[in-house]
Amino acid sequence: MNKIVIAIDGYSGCGKSSTAKEVAKRLGFTYIDSGAMYRAAALHFLNENLSPLDSEDVFEGLKSLHISFQFNPVSQLQETYLNGVNVEKEIRSMRVAERVSEVATVKEVRTALVAQQQELGRKKGVVMDGRDIGSVVFPEAELKLFMTADVETRARRRQLELLEKGEKASLEEIKLNLETRDQVDSSRSESPLIKVPDAVEIDTSNLTFSQQVNQIIDLVHKVTLN
Repeated sequence: MNKIVIAIDGYSGCGKSSTAKEVAKRLGFTYIDSGAMYRAAALHFLNENLSPLDSEDVFEGLKSLHISFQFNPVSQLQETYLNGVNVEKEIRSMRVAERVSEVATVKEVRTALVAQQQELGRKKGVVMDGRDIGSVVFPEAELKLFMTADVETRARRRQLELLEKGEKASLEEIKLNLETRDQVDSSRSESPLIKVPDAVEIDTSNLTFSQQVNQIIDLVHKVTLN
């Protein structure tokens, strides 16, 4: 199979990351979690008490921001490191979720992280998910997907994820967070969340995890055979 770039965009809680991880695993591709990079940046700003709305704070924050991924042989997953520290669990907290969109709207932050993402995908054989992968990071990707689902379904999925990590949050609190992030991500001036014209839309509201993965694998085979 030819190595291609698979760009997956969509709303938070649609199953983008878990689906992208499994697709990459089955294809033998590298999975890059762009959302984790923005979450790590948000955590960095929180930990350093820096405001993404202050240009001097942004400059200082980016100077000391280094994000990397390391493969964990136990979990069989790539985990996120912030300045050499494993933050995979911490970046999935509601504390970070409530701040990530604010950080992600900052042009300088997006420019810095997009450059890192493009370098990671330069050799192809990559699956990357996020908000602007098909539109900004990899506009020439061979396969572009846009995942969506109704907010109720997304909130239930996110609540289960949090419970598995030992963190409790009400369904209403999660729905409000998702709706706020949808609004911010779709309306921001810098790289808004959009469905590009050549993206294939996948509504996961009534799909099982296996169905989501298999649908994408079928699309990959069609693209690589052409």
